Amino acid sequence: MATVALEQLKEEFNLKEWTPNIDISGISLSHPEINRPALQLSGFFDYFDSDRIQIIGLVEYAYLEKLDLAQRQERLKKIFEYKIPCLVICRDMEPFPEMLVYAEIYQVPIFGNTTSTTEFMGEVIKWLKVKLAPQVTLHGVLVDIYGEGVLIMGESGIGKSEAALELIKRGHRLVADDAVEVKKVSAQTLIGTCPEVIRYFIELRGIGIIDVRQMFGVESVKSTQNIDLVIKLEVWDDKKEYDRLGLSEEYIEILGNRVVCHAIPIRPGRNLAIICESAAVNHRQKKMGYNAVQVLNQRIMDNMSN
Repeated sequence: MATVALEQLKEEFNLKEWTPNIDISGISLSHPEINRPALQLSGFFDYFDSDRIQIIGLVEYAYLEKLDLAQRQERLKKIFEYKIPCLVICRDMEPFPEMLVYAEIYQVPIFGNTTSTTEFMGEVIKWLKVKLAPQVTLHGVLVDIYGEGVLIMGESGIGKSEAALELIKRGHRLVADDAVEVKKVSAQTLIGTCPEVIRYFIELRGIGIIDVRQMFGVESVKSTQNIDLVIKLEVWDDKKEYDRLGLSEEYIEILGNRVVCHAIPIRPGRNLAIICESAAVNHRQKKMGYNAVQVLNQRIMDNMSN
């Protein structure tokens, strides 16, 4: 199971540390969801998600203020007994004195944040979903073509990097070459990026390594991109029947998500860059409700009926 260090959360959101004496180096987060302990403050602890970040907002803080000291101590003590990863108090509100006492006893860090609770929750969940998403590394090239993330796959030496270089010269952007790190951030969304050590480099056989960002400028590269389409390059086989109409979509499964996949046969004379561009634009048209093959098929049917 993927985890993210609590220190990263603190640095990413510039959280104020109310308990500097507590060592947070060994604390990690394993769930992208968070919890606002509303029912727990009223004494109901069934199904308490104690392994999540606990958020105290204006409503929870106001409720705690209305409790008498004994009740507040009892409820807070029980929350800290669960060894929650951390407690974050939003809107720049100060922790109650008993919070600091129980934090020291149970070694649970308390952080502060100046933003609104809803805004902070949304940003944290989005950040954690990316950090904790299931991940796999694929051999291929990821390029942003007209806003569509196109993952070009195929055997080594078939021409993936050369196609990417031509696309870059045509104004599109490189995300990753050779190794593409793919993360599943939702049931519909896959995000691709490149390992830091080889980011923005392309290997061209016979030439060597080139730095795309230095050669073509910062507008020619991109750090992350959704994966919308997969193009699999394969050597042309005269005995194989290839789809010439595209009446039905073919899919490839990546981390449980289905992505539209086109198998493109390669032989001398075929311009891979134009093929990839056309595939990306055609895929975008389909998402917007226009399907060229259906329009053509309807015209033929209408012509036959007339």
